[in-house]
Amino acid sequence: MNTTPLAHRATPTADLARLIRPGDTIMWGQANAEPLTLIQALVEQRHALGRVRVFLGIGQNTLLKAEHADALDFLGYCGSGTNRHLAQAGVLDILPAHYSQFPRLIEQGALRIDVLMLQVPPADALGRYSLGMAREYLVPALKSARVILAEVDPSIPWTYGGPYLQESDFDLLIPSTLRAPAAPPSAPGSVEIAIGRHVASFIEDGATLQTGIGNVPDAVLAQLRDRRELGVHSGAIGDGIAELAQAGVITNSCKSIDVGVSIGGVLIGGDSVRRYAHLNYALELRGTHYTHSTQVLGKLDRFVAINSAIEVDLSGQVNSEMAGGRYVGGVGGILDFLRAAQASRGGVPILALPSTAGNHSRIVASLSGPVTVPRSDGCVIITEHGIADLRGLPLGQRTQRLIAVAAPEHREALERQVHQAKSRG
Repeated sequence: MNTTPLAHRATPTADLARLIRPGDTIMWGQANAEPLTLIQALVEQRHALGRVRVFLGIGQNTLLKAEHADALDFLGYCGSGTNRHLAQAGVLDILPAHYSQFPRLIEQGALRIDVLMLQVPPADALGRYSLGMAREYLVPALKSARVILAEVDPSIPWTYGGPYLQESDFDLLIPSTLRAPAAPPSAPGSVEIAIGRHVASFIEDGATLQTGIGNVPDAVLAQLRDRRELGVHSGAIGDGIAELAQAGVITNSCKSIDVGVSIGGVLIGGDSVRRYAHLNYALELRGTHYTHSTQVLGKLDRFVAINSAIEVDLSGQVNSEMAGGRYVGGVGGILDFLRAAQASRGGVPILALPSTAGNHSRIVASLSGPVTVPRSDGCVIITEHGIADLRGLPLGQRTQRLIAVAAPEHREALERQVHQAKSRG
């Protein structure tokens, strides 16, 4: 790692060309962990750097635009959030890898990270900088990056889980001058509430939960106020989990590992999750090598994995990546967690989604995008219309169960497509 003068570290408008080389790959945290001040500097100085590549997770910033592809190559694992407009413009290349693969890809250099940009809270009394809102794939990148840049943002929580950095670990350390406005929480609608009730029927006292983000997971968590001693081991930790923890529902006391501690990879949400996470010993953010590890997940009993998708076909195959020919999702950790829940003693692999998107059914005769979850990983499919537990079911029974949870106005067409397929076969 190159060491820069202390005065340079305090300069708000840094000359990135002193640190970033042509051909470098740059990585930063995703969603609420995006270092906006450094991203803005990168965009403004991009022509002085030579062509560089940027690796993106879920995007929430509006600083990156398609026209910036004149100097930046965009690579991401998903088309979620503000990445969507980059994907639609054809300037976002996709890395279709399981989340659990990211640490090894980075460590072995297949996904080479030269420059890591971080968002950190102010140092604690011991001079330690926490990684704040995210660990995830930033942890292996810390070890492999040639240059580490950071901005200090007093509004983000000081979180536990390590690794912790000292001032000498940074090649550039500047104050944050940009902060994303907090998105107002959106109340789940009747569809999400119905899905939440179905999902909640599988969650017993003492279960350990993994959830995604969005209205469906929030609706599920809202149905769990009467549960006791729940645990958390998840990729993302959001406001819903924070509120259940503060209500005493999540205690992690029954977990088979990490007793008393919620485990996550990234905080995604508003002020509620930030307040909950700040200096909270009962929450640890860990790297992807831990949150998505087969060996770690295999130790969790009663592990309930709750994920969503774009569409499910009548054999149980799942597409969580593309809609209408456009990349809007990602491979992510869905299969890592579903397989862990399948293997867990008392675990339940759940895939929950609304039955329709606009006028289109999300229960389909054949997928319109790639197979993210194969039918051999049959799980519990839940829509607002009911539950289709595919575990152990042959294809014929799966078809009928999935049609039963499709929107009523689409069931006849699905039956017709099944009959036509049989006639052709």
